[in-house]
Amino acid sequence: MQRDAIAERLVRLAIHDVDLEETFARSGGPGGQNVNKVATAVTLRHRPTGISVTVQDSRSQAINRKLARERLLDAIEDRQRAVRRAQIAAREKERRRKSPRPATLKRKF
Repeated sequence: MQRDAIAERLVRLAIHDVDLEETFARSGGPGGQNVNKVATAVTLRHRPTGISVTVQDSRSQAINRKLARERLLDAIEDRQRAVRRAQIAAREKERRRKSPRPATLKRKF
């Protein structure tokens, strides 16, 4: 179920698996001997945008991989929303700019 939701978001955002670069490292923090032996920390980078997230919340690499994908998709969506807001703001600023008075209006008075 969760995997399908992530796959749908990837398709909706037009992100391909080849665009993602995934690296693993040993995680810090709690987890005992497991985190010292197993590379559970996941760093996921979207090459076209350069957005990168690192997740080391869980002792499981599989869970960290899923969380990394979700957080990366959230970050990409946030960036797209910010770009869209900036475009709308620029368009509205241009629309509100004071326009010169028409010549016919000047002649009336």
